[in-house]
Amino acid sequence: MAVTLETPLAKVLGPKTATGMADSLGLHTVRHLLRHYPRRYARRGEMARLDDLQAGDRVTVLAQVRTVSSRPMRQRRGTITEVTVGDGASTMKLVFFTRQHARLAPGAWGMFAGTVGTYQGKLQFTHPDMHLLSGEDADDDDWARELVPIYPASKDVSSWVIQKSVKLLLGGSGNLGDLVTDPLPEEIRTRHGLLSLPAALLDIHRPTTSEDVARAGRRLKWDEALTLQLTLAARRRAAALEPGTARPRKAGGLLDAVDAALPFELTEGQQEVGEELAAELDRDQPMHRLLQGEVGSGKTVVALRAMAQVVDAGGQAALLAPTEVLAAQHVRGIRALLGPLGRAGEIDGDPAGTRVTLLTGSLKAAARREARAEVAEGRAGIVVGTHALLQEGVDFADLGLVVVDEQHRFGVEQRDALRAKGNRPPHVLVMTATPIPRTVAMTVYGDLEISTLRQLPSGRGGVSSSVVPVTEKPGWLDRAWERLREEVAAGRQAYVVCPRIGDVPGADDAPEDADGAPPEEEGRSDRRPPLAVLDVAEALRAGPLAGLRLDVLHGRMTPEEKDGVMRAFAAGETQVLVATTVVEVGVDVPNATVMVVMDADRFGVSQLHQLRGRVARGKHAGLCLLVTEAPSASPTGERLASVAATSDGFELARLDLETRREGDVLGAAQSGKRSGIRMLSLLEDEDLIAEARTEATALLSSDRGLADHPGLAQEVAALASDERAEWLEKA
Repeated sequence: MAVTLETPLAKVLGPKTATGMADSLGLHTVRHLLRHYPRRYARRGEMARLDDLQAGDRVTVLAQVRTVSSRPMRQRRGTITEVTVGDGASTMKLVFFTRQHARLAPGAWGMFAGTVGTYQGKLQFTHPDMHLLSGEDADDDDWARELVPIYPASKDVSSWVIQKSVKLLLGGSGNLGDLVTDPLPEEIRTRHGLLSLPAALLDIHRPTTSEDVARAGRRLKWDEALTLQLTLAARRRAAALEPGTARPRKAGGLLDAVDAALPFELTEGQQEVGEELAAELDRDQPMHRLLQGEVGSGKTVVALRAMAQVVDAGGQAALLAPTEVLAAQHVRGIRALLGPLGRAGEIDGDPAGTRVTLLTGSLKAAARREARAEVAEGRAGIVVGTHALLQEGVDFADLGLVVVDEQHRFGVEQRDALRAKGNRPPHVLVMTATPIPRTVAMTVYGDLEISTLRQLPSGRGGVSSSVVPVTEKPGWLDRAWERLREEVAAGRQAYVVCPRIGDVPGADDAPEDADGAPPEEEGRSDRRPPLAVLDVAEALRAGPLAGLRLDVLHGRMTPEEKDGVMRAFAAGETQVLVATTVVEVGVDVPNATVMVVMDADRFGVSQLHQLRGRVARGKHAGLCLLVTEAPSASPTGERLASVAATSDGFELARLDLETRREGDVLGAAQSGKRSGIRMLSLLEDEDLIAEARTEATALLSSDRGLADHPGLAQEVAALASDERAEWLEKA
């Protein structure tokens, strides 16, 4: 049988092994298996160090049998066999019940896989899967090599089963030339000093030295980076060819009225980006732009000016917000700024203006029908909403601009769903207050042009931050509440943020909108539940904040309740707002100067930076206190100290990338399983990704595109059609 890269594994390995690989690892074809790379390599006796194991880890170790002992079990019939194995530095115990293993003799080497458990304070494997490498296996040529590949495995498919399956594909000679055609043009390989693909696959699966692994890894990273960049470059090229509608600036219209009504002068950065957007809106190719900026840098004003330009040109603008709280705030702010120009059709409205309409899922039926009618008939020039904007039945008369606020809360699929409501492809502006490292910008947001706002409006008081380590310094929390009271006594307001809501009648409790614990904290069974808004509010009312006007805000409240709470807080009627991360984005109360984040270790770096941006939005200086039980010397404690030490969002974005899994950044649960990114690192391979982006742009710049490179075209098509592309749609 002729084997190709698309040959199903069942025809090569047999149905049982192939089924296990498909079900547990997502490997279906020869291509999938050859691209299932080892996650590390072991030398004889130097595998996963036994010293590094922790209870609960599912690992494979390579070790030598030291002692074997068997004895009858006391409580029931049968035998218990205890085997001590060592890796040259440490030992651990393997325990087998009811059966003996004659080949487990002192001196034998083996690979042992299982979940690490404990007994009497010591680590052990109970009934581990094993593959002995002594006896007839001593002649195994994989074992005779210096490096032994250890593959990402599962409970049903062990690393050594994958190893033997790959060996079968490689054949005795390891010649992949007949099976694998190199899709990478020779001139690119030569320019960057890259191995051929057959050589790289052979060296990654059957290396002799660490240098083999490094050279192979570099080539395979190039495959991933170039395929990804070609996909994104093709999207940019297709977007540039879409037939759009120019929305030129109009003198004496809504945009001029917005500029005249602004109670402040635009920063130099806002003016520059505004001109950039105005020029792109004036073209008949749709704009596709990402606006990133520091928290409080004034992105919303820039977006509003772009929306006004589109309305002046006869179109409609839709602003998609992640929460109803933020959507309602946007509507209040825009209506207040526009005045009569935002109330066209009302008694006190200016007939030369437009209507600003709110559309959310919680609107009453009559209000929803009226809002949809205003949108469909074109009476609403500016439409602000949540996911409700994406629903069927929401039709626009002439959608000219889509603005997506807080892009990290949405994905390409939501953006495209809103774009599809235009008669012709509308202009698109997506915004984020989470600064984006260059590598992420070139991958996750690689189909967008990028503008950046770094400059903050003048007159801001600035925020100072401190970590409050309550376990080490319990008195500091008392002082935190004193500082909050001092600010309130001076006429200011404060937030207290908790990661959980608490017990809400008739609803299951869960964390709300949190990024989740950092990787080193996940899986811990000794952690108490996160602090909850309702519990903390009650304790503060009865304790350190007694007598202050305190209220709560969370996502399970009705829209009317949330709106009422926010209005009261904005008006100064409420002094302290105890809330979940529903206040994370967009909430703007200039008089709020203090934020206390409870269980700060439960939040991600970018989320803490976002939360901190809710204070000191006026002329008074702000204070952010990060309360945690994490030890100062722990990775989590150091991470919080880094957040407190800088207010530079771009520096924190890099820190965030360093502390998160690669797959979390790419939007996949595991970066190697479905994202198509197995070797490439957004942390370590910035230069390589940039080089691949340049090559991709050059390859697609000619009229023929990839017509002269069918192998590359096939790789791009495979990524576009495969489930692996799912993360691109959700990123």
